[in-house]
Amino acid sequence: MLSESISQGILVVNERQEIVASNQRSNQLFGYDKDELLGQQLSILIPNEKREKHRKLAEGVYWEDVGMREMKGRNLLGLHKNGDQIPLQVGLSPFSLYGNKYVLTLIEDLSMIKEKDNQIYELNTQLEKKIRLRTQELRDTVAILKREVKRRKEAENKIKDALQRERELNDLKTKFLSLVSHEFKTPLSGILTAATLVGKYNTEEGQGKREKHLKTIIGEVRRLNTILTDFLSIERLEQGKEVYRLADFSLSKVVNEVIYDANMILKDGQKINYPQNIDDTIINQDERIVGLALTNLLHNAIKYSPEDTEIDFRVNLSENKITFHIKDQGIGIPKADQKHIFDRYFRAENVLLTQGTGIGLNIIKTHIENLGGNIYFKSKENAGSVFTMELPLAKT
Repeated sequence: MLSESISQGILVVNERQEIVASNQRSNQLFGYDKDELLGQQLSILIPNEKREKHRKLAEGVYWEDVGMREMKGRNLLGLHKNGDQIPLQVGLSPFSLYGNKYVLTLIEDLSMIKEKDNQIYELNTQLEKKIRLRTQELRDTVAILKREVKRRKEAENKIKDALQRERELNDLKTKFLSLVSHEFKTPLSGILTAATLVGKYNTEEGQGKREKHLKTIIGEVRRLNTILTDFLSIERLEQGKEVYRLADFSLSKVVNEVIYDANMILKDGQKINYPQNIDDTIINQDERIVGLALTNLLHNAIKYSPEDTEIDFRVNLSENKITFHIKDQGIGIPKADQKHIFDRYFRAENVLLTQGTGIGLNIIKTHIENLGGNIYFKSKENAGSVFTMELPLAKT
C-alpha cells in the first residue's frame, strides 16, 4: 500500500503507460479526486507539446535493468486538471512484479521553490536597480566627458585629414600641370620643327623629306589627340557620365584598325604577330572601349620594348567570354612598382624618362571593370610583360 503521509506524490505506471496506483498527494497536486486517475493514460498529466518526448523517455525507462533502484531526478512540466502547467521534479524507478514491468514515479512540486526563486530574483533586481540609480549620475558625467573628448578628437582628426587632403590636392595639381605641360610641349615642339622643315623642301627632289616631316606632324597630332582623349575620359568617368553601348561588331575589323595604327609607331625591326582565327568572329561588346583598350596595351608594348623584338597578340574566345593577351619582350615592370601600375598618374621607376602620362592603364581598367571584365598582368624586369584583358560576351 502506498504511503499517504509523505509529502511527495507517488504514481505507478504500467508498460501501457496506464496509471495503476496514486497517492493522495498526487491527486491533490494534479486536481483529481481519489481513484479518479486509476486506469487513465499518464499523458493526461503531461502538456500536449511534451507528450511525444515523454513517451520516448518512458519507453527507454522500461527497458532499463529492473534491478536498478536509483531514482533519476528530472525537471518536467505537469498538467493540472484545470489546464495549468505545474513545474515538477520527477524521480523514476523501474521494477518488475509477477512478470509485469512498472515504473514508480516520485513527484515533487517545484512551485514553492519557483516562487522562492522568483522572490530572490525580485530582491536582486531591486538591489541592482538601487545600485544603478545611485551610480547613474556618475556614469552620466563620465559619458558626457567621454563624448566631449571624442568630439574634440574627431574635430582634430577632421582638421588633420582636411590639411592632408589639401596638401595631396596641391601636390596632385602641381604634378598634373607639370605632366600636361611636358606632354603637350614635346609633340608641339615636334610639330613646329617638322612644319618649319616642310617649308624648306619646296622642290620635287625634297618630296621624300616633306613626306617624312608630314608623317611626323600627323603622328604628333595623333599623340596630342590621345592625351586629350585620356583627360576627357577621366572627367567623364569621375562624373559618372560615361555611356557604354553594347552591340555586335566584327572582331577582325577592330583588331585590324588597332594594329594598323600601332604599325605607324613601330620601332625598327619590331613586329606584331597577328592573332589567328578571328576573321569571321562577331562579338557583342562596346566596340569603342575594346579598340581603346587594345590600342593602349599595344602602344605600351611598342613603347617599352627595344628594336628588333616581337609583340604577340593572341585572342581566346569562349561561349561567354573573350580574352586578349598582349605579350612583349620589353623592359618589364619592377616588382616593387607592380602593385601601383593601375594607379592614376603612376609611372614605374624604369620608365620615368620615357614619354607618358600614367593615366592610360588606369582609364582602361576602369572601363573594363565597368563592363564586368577584368585586366591583369605578369611581368619581370628586363624580361617583358604579358597583359591579359577579359570581357564578358552577350549571346549574339
